[in-house]
Amino acid sequence: MNPSSCQLPISFSIEKLQNDLVTCETNLWTPHFNTNRYEGKWTSVSLRSQSGLENDILSFPDKEYKNTPLLDSCPYFKEIMDWFRCEKEAVRLLRLGPDSEIKEHVDNDTSYEDGFFRIHVPIITNSEVYFYVDHKRVPMKMGECWYANFQLPHSVQNKSLEPRIHLTLDCIRNEWSDELFSKMGFDVNYVPKNEYSNEVKKQIIAELSRNPSEISARLIAELQSQMNA
Repeated sequence: MNPSSCQLPISFSIEKLQNDLVTCETNLWTPHFNTNRYEGKWTSVSLRSQSGLENDILSFPDKEYKNTPLLDSCPYFKEIMDWFRCEKEAVRLLRLGPDSEIKEHVDNDTSYEDGFFRIHVPIITNSEVYFYVDHKRVPMKMGECWYANFQLPHSVQNKSLEPRIHLTLDCIRNEWSDELFSKMGFDVNYVPKNEYSNEVKKQIIAELSRNPSEISARLIAELQSQMNA
């Protein structure tokens, strides 16, 4: 099985990241729509979204995405986006307020093996931010660049007195990313088997149930049969 998280061999200028952040501070930060997932304040502003609007923070696979006007005022964020030589879906700034918590949950189809990878670049953070993936702490520092498998249970606690702000990029896997991840020790030919615990399966079923469809109903039935086997 591939790592649940890993640091990419690239880092970015903290000063330039925070300069672009100042530009975004004048925009409306939108509360996250899944209010049962967090306590405190969890807000976002989009640099790339389905509608092309900054306050559109929805993220669904297989949709068309557009750069928002805000991105034109953030040259360093655009430079970071361009470093990833692959198709991008949602690109957002995610702010977790002081004394706030994102509860443990899973995001469907968000592992590298699913053909998708989500990147986090911390802009403002500190040692009192506790980011866990698969119950392991991920020690992200400002300016670093990290991948994590958000198909696994993950949570964040900000126990500090300042907000935690990350730039996140939802990227589509391709030959360029396969070469990059291979150098980081990933087995890009790995095909995950039925390795999830019943706890994780229950969380996946709960997420699938939020967006009912014929496909989600089939996946739920398959997961339930695995749990009952």
